[in-house]
Amino acid sequence: MTDPAYTVRPARTSDVPGIQALVEPFVQKRILLGKDRVVFYESVQEFTVVEDNEGNLIGCGALHVLWEDLGEVRTLAVSEDWLHKKVGHAILDRIEDNARALGLSRLFCLTFETGFFGRHGFEAIGEGIVAPDVYAELLRSGDEGIMEFLDLSRVKPNTLGNTRMLKLL
Repeated sequence: MTDPAYTVRPARTSDVPGIQALVEPFVQKRILLGKDRVVFYESVQEFTVVEDNEGNLIGCGALHVLWEDLGEVRTLAVSEDWLHKKVGHAILDRIEDNARALGLSRLFCLTFETGFFGRHGFEAIGEGIVAPDVYAELLRSGDEGIMEFLDLSRVKPNTLGNTRMLKLL
């Protein structure tokens, strides 16, 4: 879905300062985890952004591959002025399209926004959604998002109150 008031596109390195600025209010509210600018540059190819007709970034979101069939929706943020104008939906739709193009069949998210993700077909999950051998492989990763996905106790202080959700594509 597109809207003539904005454009959805892959992120470029020049978008990183704008992505960080979009995310910062959510970091301050403890809704999203803060990241150093270098982390955004390292993962810029994972990001989809939305810009208004003046070229201002008004939303962003990332698709991070966790395993051969599993990806995570990360860092989904929309400017307060653009909330309830389908910007988040457009980002998530693009992320889902990208996930399918990569051959993923499941999308994970860790979120406070259960209503939004629920309207997109995500459902709350418990533990054990990957086989034990995959779990063992994922433990080798140093990625914080993977640690959140595995629901490891060392990331619990950062994720208290969040709901783990999954969608089958």
